[in-house]
Amino acid sequence: MIEVSPDPTDRCEPSVALSVVIPMFNEEEALPALVGRLRPVLDGTHETYEVVAVDDGSTDGTAVRLAGLRGDWPQLRIVRLRRNSGHQAALTAGLHHARGSHAVSLDADLQDPPEKIPEMLALARTRQLDIVYGVRANRSSDTGFKRRTAGLYYWLMRRLVGPHVCAQAGDFRLLSRHALDALKALPDQPQVYRLLMPWFGFPSGEVTYRRDPRVAGRTKYPLRKMVLLAIDSVIGFSVAPLRLAVWLGSLAFLVCLGMLAYTLAVYAAGDTTRGWTSLIIAVLFIGSVQLVCLGVLGEYIGRLYTAAQRRPTYYVADDTAAASTPTAGVAWPGPRRDPGPRPDFLGG
Repeated sequence: MIEVSPDPTDRCEPSVALSVVIPMFNEEEALPALVGRLRPVLDGTHETYEVVAVDDGSTDGTAVRLAGLRGDWPQLRIVRLRRNSGHQAALTAGLHHARGSHAVSLDADLQDPPEKIPEMLALARTRQLDIVYGVRANRSSDTGFKRRTAGLYYWLMRRLVGPHVCAQAGDFRLLSRHALDALKALPDQPQVYRLLMPWFGFPSGEVTYRRDPRVAGRTKYPLRKMVLLAIDSVIGFSVAPLRLAVWLGSLAFLVCLGMLAYTLAVYAAGDTTRGWTSLIIAVLFIGSVQLVCLGVLGEYIGRLYTAAQRRPTYYVADDTAAASTPTAGVAWPGPRRDPGPRPDFLGG
């Protein structure tokens, strides 16, 4: 049984002005360059800040390097997850534990420039914005395949989810405390933040930048993970696949009617052996449509099953900012008759 304690972020005002959340998985090689560029930028803002480095179960020397860097950089805060939970889950853990009045999410590979953080913060304060998106104005550092698939992804999302989805905006963004609290209030489940944040409808703005190549190491988002992200995006934010299943079923029904008319005509002509090929085609077509529809339904049912299990998307092993019991990212299970104190392990 997990012992819990009140969450200090729920009891008082934010203790720092800015939190920078950085999910990390095997980023040992990129850490020196990251610190070399990020720390001067944050020190130059003359704001109180923290850097929340979320170690997502790294298997290289990332944890050791972070511990060494923290000795010379007191604003560095290390949140270590018990196991590798994935980029979006690590990002969720960092955002849930951020204490700043504003929080910026940043990847460790420096493809998104930390030099844009002061501009994002100034824009949010000047225009009273809750979200400032980092929008990729130039993706020349990406391969042609990556640019085309990314363009197809955002084109599809804007048509399925809505035009409010910001094109070419990834996970480099600034969130206000209001937006962070809205995130924590959501049920704990895998999130696709590039679609979830526009869904809230908070006042938002954009800062454009040029996307650079990775500073070191290998990408943590190969083709397989990009395909899974696209599937999660479509199924998590749209019922279009279910409607597609209805249309496929309707098309199959019309084809069956046509095949019925053709079969009756052949039977009336007394030449029934000629229908064998068309019969096989019809059976194969209807069978494939049924399998597609079952697959689509299975994806949605699988997500309902996962949500019903109420398993946390992440589990925090330790946090250098608090000497508390290990915490899990479990969302509060809705309204209760006795709303007692809110435990520290809540992800929502």
